[in-house]
Amino acid sequence: MAARFASRLSHVGRSVLGGLGNFSSGSLRTSLDCTWNNFLSQQQQQQRTFIQMRTVLKVVDNSGAKKVMCIQAKKGKKGARLGDTIVASVKEAHPNGKVKKGEVVYGVVVRAAMQRGRCDGSEVRFDDNAVVLLDKQGQPRGTRVFGPVPHELRKKKHLKILTLAEHIA
Repeated sequence: MAARFASRLSHVGRSVLGGLGNFSSGSLRTSLDCTWNNFLSQQQQQQRTFIQMRTVLKVVDNSGAKKVMCIQAKKGKKGARLGDTIVASVKEAHPNGKVKKGEVVYGVVVRAAMQRGRCDGSEVRFDDNAVVLLDKQGQPRGTRVFGPVPHELRKKKHLKILTLAEHIA
């Protein structure tokens, strides 16, 4: 689509100023290049929103699942943030894991791309969306948690996840 958009812009520029000479078309080409660069920069910026229905999340424990897709956020109308519980469906799983593909599971969001303010005025934001899977009683299904985990989980009463984590951010 991006290449098609660029070819349309350059074709329009040539047809409008085709007979005016090289100087005019060169200035138009530089303005089109600037417009094209702005378009690309806007496409590269990722929109960071709540974790909502159909959001694919990475699983960061050793329960056997690789990726899950959010079905429903348990609390909140807009979606889930750090420390919120979600209902998800397993989309990719290891063959010999505890969790199988297609299984419906509960999980806690431990990393979110949407920024969240802290009490001291700083903001925490991660590069990806990640989840730790839970059982029916609210205990983690895995025995290890990989990567950084924010200390805001302490307020949400997920202390077991904090004890299993490698690094607390």
